[in-house]
Amino acid sequence: MNEPVSIMSMASVSALGADEQHVWKTYKRGESRIELRDFGKFSALVSSIDRELWEEIVDLRQIKNYRELDPSVLLAIYVSRRAVSKAGWNSQNIGVNIGSSRGSTHLFEKYHGEFLKTGAEIASTLSSPTTTLGNLSSWVGHDLQSSGPTISHSIACSTALHGILNGIAWLSSGMSQYFLAGGSEASNTPFTVAQLKALRIYAEQERNQEFPCRTLDFEKRSNSMVLGEAAAVFCLEKGEKSGALGVIEGVGFATEPLTHNISISTDADCFQRSMRMALVGMNPEEIDVIVTHAPGTLKGDSSELLAIQKVFKNHQPALTSNKWIIGHTLGASGAMSLEMAVLMLREQEFIGVPFLDGQRAPKRLSKVMVNAVGFGGNAVSLIITRNI
Repeated sequence: MNEPVSIMSMASVSALGADEQHVWKTYKRGESRIELRDFGKFSALVSSIDRELWEEIVDLRQIKNYRELDPSVLLAIYVSRRAVSKAGWNSQNIGVNIGSSRGSTHLFEKYHGEFLKTGAEIASTLSSPTTTLGNLSSWVGHDLQSSGPTISHSIACSTALHGILNGIAWLSSGMSQYFLAGGSEASNTPFTVAQLKALRIYAEQERNQEFPCRTLDFEKRSNSMVLGEAAAVFCLEKGEKSGALGVIEGVGFATEPLTHNISISTDADCFQRSMRMALVGMNPEEIDVIVTHAPGTLKGDSSELLAIQKVFKNHQPALTSNKWIIGHTLGASGAMSLEMAVLMLREQEFIGVPFLDGQRAPKRLSKVMVNAVGFGGNAVSLIITRNI
């Protein structure tokens, strides 16, 4: 990076909660937030935002023109308002890049179901405008009354970190002074869960299992991915700013040739290249922790570990993830991992996983790497340092 970028504020909502102090307490408790949920024709393990929080979020529909917005858009508006307020931004020239892997899943499934049921030649009037991916950033920009660029995109599960990359690029170019970036995913819907179950990577339904998602458990014998819903955004400014929550001082990205729709190489070549790119100008030994992507699948977890071992060799940082607590929040997952990194740096405490025995927790946290990858091997690695 030519110049570091400061994280001035952040906001999230997930099964961990919505308030930063509450989120940290949930991490400290170390209890899975994954539960068995009924989806009508079947049940599945998911992590869900608390009902009271959902009622507060859905209350946004009281605003004129917000009544028909998808829950993914409402989540994005909810967290964006809070992040911008905490950053103290008053400028109308705020760039917005909030992405999603699945987009407006609730409305898309609703409208498509109605179309099939009625047999009508014409779909519902608002079915097209309310299900486009552009809804996310355009409605957030509208809600903030911003005149800056509004960009929505989908790069599967690395979407949120690609949004951060875009924000850094806009800030570095001088085309934007303030940038809001992150991801939103309200994907706990029957068809979305059914699609993931069809890949045979989903966790088995064991109601009494303490940790259904076995992220970074290298002794597991079956896939254990679990879906979750969440949104998280970050307010970014160029340079090292006073009062920043943390500073992004390394970025890397890479893709690898497709051999299958969901493929990633055995030693995650894309992660090797994204991590090495992020580490340019740094000593790998400076990295204290890696917040891994590790989705809880056999191949996904092992390939990332092999990539880390090849890049860091005998100086492997401590590894962690939040997916064993909240599952995989798809397009929002990278943002949730970045939030976890910021909180660990702020609290100077390492939050580990229950399955990595013998791993030494760092006594002091200075630099944390965050990884994310999407279907097709689209990897991103960020390095965030503590702001002193």
